[in-house]
Amino acid sequence: MDFSELQEIRLRIGQPVTVLYQNEELILPTMYSEKKRLGKQEMKETIEHISNYSLYAYEHELKQGFITIEGGHRVGMAGQVIMEGGKIKNMKYISSINIRVSHEVLDCANKIFPYITYNKQMYHTLIISPPRCGKTTLLRDVIRQISDGNRWIKGCTVGVVDERSELGGCYLGVIQNNLGMRTDILDRCPKADGMIMLIRSMAPQVVAVDEIGAKEDVHAIEYAMHCGCKMLATAHGDSMEEICKKPIFEKLIREKRFERYVILSNRYRLGWIEAVYDENGDLIIEKRELRRRRLCAKNYWSNLDHSGKWRNRSDKRT
Repeated sequence: MDFSELQEIRLRIGQPVTVLYQNEELILPTMYSEKKRLGKQEMKETIEHISNYSLYAYEHELKQGFITIEGGHRVGMAGQVIMEGGKIKNMKYISSINIRVSHEVLDCANKIFPYITYNKQMYHTLIISPPRCGKTTLLRDVIRQISDGNRWIKGCTVGVVDERSELGGCYLGVIQNNLGMRTDILDRCPKADGMIMLIRSMAPQVVAVDEIGAKEDVHAIEYAMHCGCKMLATAHGDSMEEICKKPIFEKLIREKRFERYVILSNRYRLGWIEAVYDENGDLIIEKRELRRRRLCAKNYWSNLDHSGKWRNRSDKRT
């Protein structure tokens, strides 16, 4: 199994272990004919190992339903929630774990830079995709390249609000992922508060956040834009049509706050660029280019066998 293609590992008490590999769910085989089911003791040992034998130290993180471990990997947990004063205090009797494996795919954003930049500057950009389609991975590489600079944009200061520790993957305060040399990050900070804090303290030229979805986020985005910062964000959605129907985005779209909308899917592979729209809703990737890329993807997959290897190595020229 190629670790770079591993996306998720799911553990559930009383159920076999499943993994998401190359966007396909696999039930891990065992040396026996029937699938091995995870026991309570195995779950306990797994949690102890993940938390370095001190789950109490992650009490604050568990309120959000996950913890981040070394390497930037996010471990989601489900079990019995403990409430106090109408708010979530902690979690116990954990019965399910979802390990979302963090991957850095350097230069995966190269294809969208011609569409989200102009005159060595960037447009206000919103990346839209359903879950598990690579929007966070794409955002991470966009941040890195904006921070370091490339052929399309001059390197500039980037302020990142990483509420879920998915972008920087901070572990004990140290950034695990490469976000560029001009990037400042607020880890585990609410997006709305963090954007305002960064603008006032670090004076970023670009502000980047992942998975906006609250009214407070929208107000902070408008504040950042009024302050002259370029905005880079992601949101859950299948298409522009779906995003337009969400009340929190309706005002941003109507007032043309974002100048570029990048739509992702996993139609042919993770991070597949379905379309790029401008602030007027016009498609700016030529349809001919979309057809060409789809044909290339189909030809690629048709030359692979079930094991993921090329059927004819001598044909691997494209």
